[in-house]
Amino acid sequence: MGACLGACSLLSCASCLCGSAPCVLCSCCPCSRSSTLSRLIFTAFLFLGVLVSVIMLSPSVESQLYKLPWVCEEVAGSPVVLQGHIDCGSLLGHRAVYRMCFAMAAFFFLFSLLMICVRSSRDPRAAIQNGFWFFKFLVFVGITVGAFYIPDGSFSNIWFYFGVVGSFVFLLIQLLLFIDFAHSWNQRWLNKAEKSDSRAWYAGLFFFTLLFYVLSVVAVALLFIYYTQPGACYEGKIFISLNLIFCFCVSIVAVLPKVQDAQPNSGLLQASVITLYTMFVTWLALSNVPDRKCNPNLLTLFGNGTVLAGPEGYETQWWDAPSIVGLIVFILCTLFISLRSSDHRQVNSLMQTEECPPVLEATQQQQVADCEGRAFDNEQDGVTYSYSFFHFCLVLASLHVMMTLTNWYRPGETRKMISTWTAVWVKICASWAGLLLYLWTLVAPLLLPNRDFS
Repeated sequence: MGACLGACSLLSCASCLCGSAPCVLCSCCPCSRSSTLSRLIFTAFLFLGVLVSVIMLSPSVESQLYKLPWVCEEVAGSPVVLQGHIDCGSLLGHRAVYRMCFAMAAFFFLFSLLMICVRSSRDPRAAIQNGFWFFKFLVFVGITVGAFYIPDGSFSNIWFYFGVVGSFVFLLIQLLLFIDFAHSWNQRWLNKAEKSDSRAWYAGLFFFTLLFYVLSVVAVALLFIYYTQPGACYEGKIFISLNLIFCFCVSIVAVLPKVQDAQPNSGLLQASVITLYTMFVTWLALSNVPDRKCNPNLLTLFGNGTVLAGPEGYETQWWDAPSIVGLIVFILCTLFISLRSSDHRQVNSLMQTEECPPVLEATQQQQVADCEGRAFDNEQDGVTYSYSFFHFCLVLASLHVMMTLTNWYRPGETRKMISTWTAVWVKICASWAGLLLYLWTLVAPLLLPNRDFS
């Protein structure tokens, strides 16, 4: 009897997967907006692809990937035995990640095109966005399987540059989210301090501001210790020094009296968050310097040793610190995109989301009371976020996680993974562009006094 009940329950869940987002929640789950639930499910698709990519990097799985048609083809009529320092077998995990992330990017790009100009849930395409999850899962699996049968050729090299561009844009989106988070955090704690007339909130802001600056200074010291050498590594020294100077400058600008008058909520908390994030991006950049003397994170096989080809005779680099931290930051930012709209009009305009209403409308309050653990449609009068732009963000996220998991290594012509200056300059330029973006948020009210930057 229990088995029969369990089978019936599974069948009911399967039928729900073919329906809309409100059907996905069970009775024990809290009531939720369908717009939020749909974003979370699509994000779950992304995280599923990330999980598969991580599994692909494990050595035991790499040996099984040897059987696929694009793996270790013959070049010029002779099998690839050993080319350079790393044989073809050691590339399997990275090349598999490229294909998995290509499948994710293609899946989300398809929905980005399909959902252009959807204005409300009354649009027939909104039903595709918020439902038919089982069929979307089949499409996702189908694209993934097809991606693994793409002949290698120049695919990896070309897709690497797509990943570079997409990851650069996503790094800027990450910084925008951090700026918005710091602004909201500072504003809410200041409001609580004023309402409660307590200095504890001011003490908390001071503590975290000091903590972030201390962590930034420690990060600078560690970067100089591990990524520079006396009489060498001049590029790394210049990058670290420049970013330290730029962060100091934006911190000074953030507390200038005129800036404070134009934006009373601007302060050192936001500047400290941006400073710490800039040091993080600088670390990611230095971890790709193609000089072993200046980069302790280079593949260990870049030395004098050689590795025999074949499923039993290769090694691969498993996790390193930049990849782990970068993956954690990526997950947090992706969840932030999926769960929250900003309290600031300019951020919502840029991210194509609506402002969070302080209180639900009366009709939505009634829907919350009656939903009984199911999601309710809150977009009948208008969408709360741009469907198309949300999927485009997931495309960028797919490209960024591809570069993160492979640590921005590029498949070379000699069948080895190589670290390039391209990755270094892209990340450094992303850090500079992010600092300029934050500086613009500080000085824009002064340069454009007739516009509302509240």
